Amino acid sequence: MLYKKVRKERGNATYASIKKEMAKPRMAKSARIAELNQDTARIPEQPSTTMHGIVDKIIPSTRPSQSEKAQIAVDGPDQQYRGLRIENTLTDERGDEVRLKKGAHVEVTVTAKEVNSQR
Repeated sequence: MLYKKVRKERGNATYASIKKEMAKPRMAKSARIAELNQDTARIPEQPSTTMHGIVDKIIPSTRPSQSEKAQIAVDGPDQQYRGLRIENTLTDERGDEVRLKKGAHVEVTVTAKEVNSQR
């Protein structure tokens, strides 16, 4: 007999949770997503990672119209992804043009870009 009582109580709990869910207004999934995107308190942050690295070498440009490149050895990822090359024309916080030098310690931040995929 005790078994039947326990089973009946579980059924009531399930019924209460369904009743609570049914009390909410019905909304399509796309409408729920749009509502979340419009919420100003919930600002989505782009996924990113910051890695430390050292400027390995400066590669001069082959043509005068191109800028030189800096090769950065990044700590952390697999061996095949350690070499990163960027243009060596950067600006500092005052807006002045600066260049990286060989052996300089740098922090590289990689930020993911949002891609809209339709399925």
